[in-house]
Amino acid sequence: MDVIRVIIIYLVALNLLGLGLMGLDKWKAMYHRWRIPEVHLFLVAFLGGSLGSLVGMYLFRHKTKRWYFRYGFPLILGAQLVFGAWLIGSDKVVIM
Repeated sequence: MDVIRVIIIYLVALNLLGLGLMGLDKWKAMYHRWRIPEVHLFLVAFLGGSLGSLVGMYLFRHKTKRWYFRYGFPLILGAQLVFGAWLIGSDKVVIM
């Protein structure tokens, strides 16, 4: 399996996880269950699931009033997009 395919599978999985965690945490909030720590939600976003987490935030209307989610997820996504664009444009990156 080539490196690009592994990266794509990783990103898809992490974004689905981010989307799912936002939905699960919203469900837990509605039913007064033990919640997913916010640091875990940010960790998934930081590790590559920022788009899924952002979509989940608005899809489930969850954490939208918290400024650090409302601005944090888009900032993480923006930084990841800039980094990805830099990697693609860099001639120093060697993909096996």
